[in-house]
Amino acid sequence: MRNDHTIEKKIWFILPVRCLLFAAAFVLGSMITGRNLWEITHWWTILASGINIVTIVVLWRICRQSNTTYREMIRYEKKQGSFFKGFLLIVVMLLIGMGGMYLAGGLCYGKSYAVVMIMMVAPISPYLAVLNIFILPLTTTIAEDGLYLGYGVNSFASKWAAVFIPAFFYALQHSFIPTVFDLRFMIYRFLSFLPLTIWICFRYYRGSSVSVIMTGHWILNIATTIHVAIISFHPEIYEIMC
Repeated sequence: MRNDHTIEKKIWFILPVRCLLFAAAFVLGSMITGRNLWEITHWWTILASGINIVTIVVLWRICRQSNTTYREMIRYEKKQGSFFKGFLLIVVMLLIGMGGMYLAGGLCYGKSYAVVMIMMVAPISPYLAVLNIFILPLTTTIAEDGLYLGYGVNSFASKWAAVFIPAFFYALQHSFIPTVFDLRFMIYRFLSFLPLTIWICFRYYRGSSVSVIMTGHWILNIATTIHVAIISFHPEIYEIMC
């Protein structure tokens, strides 16, 4: 894709698609349940799995139209670098991810930001939480990295466009996960992920192993789903945290 110096118009419709899907899903969920958006935020992991599957279908159609495969689109290769370099990249990825969340929380909420972070691991149905340990991390990694790296980064000829445009939308989608139309919360979510998405897109553009990037992404998500599952089976822990 990157060898085409003309930016495809459709990319400007496809990169924001997850923002629109999450907003629509939460608004619809609010209407169906008769609850406000804040009251259904704890279902974000379940809705995310569904939207991931929709995103994967979109990517599959893009691959078919481009006469390519998902592996070719993300430039996947079996042998990509040493184990040590891969391990180091994952560690840096995790540190940037956690650091971005704490920094954004401090900037937007001060000392009270811990309450907002706790909201993201609120209990749901315990058995759905366990099932989602297997679904969410895998589908998120395939959907997001396929969309923002394989499709996004590779669609731009300019280095700066290839890094910053996909990174912007990669971070922006988190402003709608979960969707609550509170400006401070949405800015907090965006800033939490922006350092990480810029770094991921930059490393991918420079040729870092996409399999290592996807592994690090999977670790971040599986840690979240395990946390949600523990809280779901022991909601008393969540009450203490709050």
